[in-house]
Amino acid sequence: MTLFVTGLVLAAGGSSRLGQPKQLLPFGERTLLGHVVATACGSCPFDQLVVALGGSADAVQAAVDLNGADVVVNDDYGSGCSSSIAAALEVVDPRCDLLVLMLGDQPGVTGAEVLSLLAGIGAAPLAVCRYEDGRGHPFAFSRSVFGELESLHGDKGVWKLLDRHGAAVAEVPVPGGVPPDVDTWADYEAVLAAAGLPIPKEVLHGV
Repeated sequence: MTLFVTGLVLAAGGSSRLGQPKQLLPFGERTLLGHVVATACGSCPFDQLVVALGGSADAVQAAVDLNGADVVVNDDYGSGCSSSIAAALEVVDPRCDLLVLMLGDQPGVTGAEVLSLLAGIGAAPLAVCRYEDGRGHPFAFSRSVFGELESLHGDKGVWKLLDRHGAAVAEVPVPGGVPPDVDTWADYEAVLAAAGLPIPKEVLHGV
């Protein structure tokens, strides 16, 4: 049986620590979010892609190629990423068997991690990537836990859900360390360095 897989890219953060929308920071020939969306569209076997926006949603939609994605704007993004997951679930295709959660500020995640996750979840209700230095995104959720996903609160709700399911969570081994995400200028420097990219001249003043 072929499973229907929906990818969800969370990109609703307000970038309070950066002082400008991190979704639009340059990353190679694209923006940070543009890179993640391109990975989701080009390297991941998703039957549907949902992108959750919040902070600077208008600017992000104007600058990032979101063609082919179902875009959800979460006006309540300040209450944490759980609210973006709940908003996205409203547009998830009813045929969806598995939901794969990706972070819009984590450009180091590739299609390889997503493919490993889908191959490793089996009959488990949830699956996470087990990197060499710990658990990390992307995560996968079966339809059986969508109700729990919808009722989460705050920024750490998903991690609490993993704790609640304990040994039932499938941990899928993947090589390397947990890919960093971007909350600060130092984080941005780190993801650029990990990708072998220089710091763009137009943002040097912020780093």
